[in-house]
Amino acid sequence: MEDVLQVYQRPYDPDFPVVCLDEASKQWIGDVAPAERPAPGKAARVDYEYVRNGTCNLFMMCEPLRGWRHVRVTARRTRKDWAVCIKELCDVHYPHAQKIILVEDNLNTHNGTSLYETFPPEEARRILDRVEFHSTPKHGSWLDMAETELGILNRQCLDRRIDNPAEVAHQVAAWEADRNKKQCRIHWTFTIATARVKLKKLYPSIED
Repeated sequence: MEDVLQVYQRPYDPDFPVVCLDEASKQWIGDVAPAERPAPGKAARVDYEYVRNGTCNLFMMCEPLRGWRHVRVTARRTRKDWAVCIKELCDVHYPHAQKIILVEDNLNTHNGTSLYETFPPEEARRILDRVEFHSTPKHGSWLDMAETELGILNRQCLDRRIDNPAEVAHQVAAWEADRNKKQCRIHWTFTIATARVKLKKLYPSIED
């Protein structure tokens, strides 16, 4: 835990950007009966019945200190999908950074094996050399600020029925562009000192 919190205390450095990565699924929900649009003196009406059309995956990448985020919409959340996401992060979004300081959940797909299973060894090694990985502890995914961004995305954009992946991607792109234009940042106040007080019971007990 303190490893991630120490990363968050680093000052902003464009050569060593601190980026958070998280992923979540979005279910496509369609209407059984067409919704009725609002009219003068009449509110919109939506049938409570719905149909499940499938799911897609959202990879959330965000740099909290710069107020930047990008959401990659994929059909699945496999090792290959994660590896392609990391390559995009390095080559498209941060091509000039000396090293990306990456905070992410501690999942079994989030490791070098995924890169070697997806790309030739030379390419996998090149990508690994560009990234410094910091994983959140078990049951500590809330320490990943990308999870906060996903919560905001769900509340502001995806908390409604969307029945196909193309529309999900369209709506997410519009939300992303608006937040990036405003350079919305996350004000993180949970420090190592705070953790040692509030989570004291999680630390080992040392007796003289």
